[in-house]
Amino acid sequence: MRKSKFLQAAIRAAKKSEKVILKYYSNNSIKFNTKKDNSPVTIADVKAEKIIIDEIKKNFPNHSFLGEESGQSKNNSEYQWIIDPIDGTTNFTRGIPFFSTEIALMKNGKFILGVSNAPALQEMLYAEKGKGAYKDSQKISVSNIKNIKEAYSSTGSLKYFVRNKQDKNLSHLNNDIRRHRIFGDFWNYHLLACGKVDIVIEANTKIWDIAALLVIVEESGGKVTDITGKSIDINSTDIIATNGKLHSKVLSYFK
Repeated sequence: MRKSKFLQAAIRAAKKSEKVILKYYSNNSIKFNTKKDNSPVTIADVKAEKIIIDEIKKNFPNHSFLGEESGQSKNNSEYQWIIDPIDGTTNFTRGIPFFSTEIALMKNGKFILGVSNAPALQEMLYAEKGKGAYKDSQKISVSNIKNIKEAYSSTGSLKYFVRNKQDKNLSHLNNDIRRHRIFGDFWNYHLLACGKVDIVIEANTKIWDIAALLVIVEESGGKVTDITGKSIDINSTDIIATNGKLHSKVLSYFK
């Protein structure tokens, strides 16, 4: 795959931020503050996001940015970068290696690029619209499972399904599939894009949690919508992602 200048910059930014993230990850006593939405933030989140934005700005100084920690910096540009420096900060603060850096790019409101880098696992997935998805340098694809009874699923925190009154629907789906697990955060989508699970369902997400992963899943052959079947936009919060072959069936459990 020939990487565009956009993807090259995103990968460089992810790898550069990895150094500071792993520096703080090795410190078992890392402190965190709680934001208004009750999610944690550490000094590593803030520093990593600044590194990513600074690195991308070297090449694209006029682009807009939306960062989980720094908010929106909007220029008069058709391009907007969406950044989550550490997806899975709670895991990060507890010394659990399931956290990642998410970098996505939108052009005129359309998602065109995604990089998902898991520093502690040394695993990077990336994709560009129309060019396929890759794990490191190897092309990846979703599974070929077509029967719901053979499917494996993974979800985020169950408390959000209860809060949204979707827990019964989720339970009905889980009764019909072969296996259900709760891997959470970015790892759900890495497994889906690599054909290890077939269905991912999440509630209470933010756009920086899903933007990069959406491109990766779709370019690996999968499908991503909200829980009603609508396309993902910057305000989407409830997600259904599948290998594509199971998507209509999974949506039917939530109607």
